[in-house]
Order: sequence, then C-alpha cells, then structure tokens
Amino acid sequence: MMNITYMGRKTTIKDSFKEYAAKRLKRLEKFFDDDPSVMIVVTNEGDEETVEVTIKSRGMFFRGEKTSRDRQISLDLVADVLSSQIVRNKNRLERRLKTPVPAPAELELPDVAEREEPDVLVKTKKFPVAVMDVEEAILQMNLLGHEFFMFRNGESGEVNVVYRRKDGNYGLLEPVRD
Repeated sequence: MMNITYMGRKTTIKDSFKEYAAKRLKRLEKFFDDDPSVMIVVTNEGDEETVEVTIKSRGMFFRGEKTSRDRQISLDLVADVLSSQIVRNKNRLERRLKTPVPAPAELELPDVAEREEPDVLVKTKKFPVAVMDVEEAILQMNLLGHEFFMFRNGESGEVNVVYRRKDGNYGLLEPVRD
C-alpha cells in the first residue's frame, strides 16, 4: 500500500481529491514490491492547477509534474507520465527495485538557487547517495527530470556525477586520487 502525503501551495486539498488521487495512483502499486512513499504537491497559480507527484521506492525516485485548469486532469496526466516512465524502463528498474539498496552516505550539496550576492551559499541540501552503476544513474536522472545526478559508483565506490550535455549526450564526473 502506498503511503501518500499531500501538500497544498496556495490552495487547500479536499478529501474528495485525496480519494481520487489514491484511487488513480493505486494502479501503479503493481510495479513495487514494497510500500512506496508518495508525495503529492498541488499548487494553484491563478486558474492553473499544477500537480507534482514524487514516488520513492527502495532508493529510486519517480517524478512527474503537469499543469492544467483542473487538478484532477493534472493528476491524470502525471499518473500517465509516471506509468509510461516505469513501463518504458521496466527491465532496468526490475533488478533495481527487487534488490535492497545499501545504506547510503549523507552528503551535502548546495542547492541551485538564486543568489543574493556573488559567492554566497544560500542553501545546503542533504540527501542519500545510492550505490548504482552509471546506466542506472542516467536512468534515475531522466526519471527525475534533472540535468545532473550524484551517486556512488558501484564499481569504484567513489561518488560520481552524471550530467546531460548541451548536445543531448551524457557526461560523467569522477574524482581523481592523488
């Protein structure tokens, strides 16, 4: 059973939407052998309703976000995006979701945020760094919709970063030992 948490920004979330969301996302449960945690964020900007859904299961994150004039329509669109992401990557994800993730190390990374002054750290973000191979890291980065992704390389044990290049290909940053 999914553990769903709701958050409203500039809006309140009614029980009827919560029931609808739980029913709509229940179809995704078949892809997980654990109880994934789900965060649903609903944001209201004028007459636009944005629904963002993040699913966390065994160290993997799946994220989708859609905007429309109705939050139920936005939720339907996000559920479809998440479903197709999972199905499209099912073979790669199966081995990752079925094997437990070792306890990740905690690292600090500044969040990309607007700076008030040059060279001023405005935010520090801590998050787990999962052990995976480069291919899994690229998959995870794409599932999250990010431009870069930090992970612990399963082969070397070092913290690496994969990133999307301007030409659409991927790059890998590895530390050099002196």
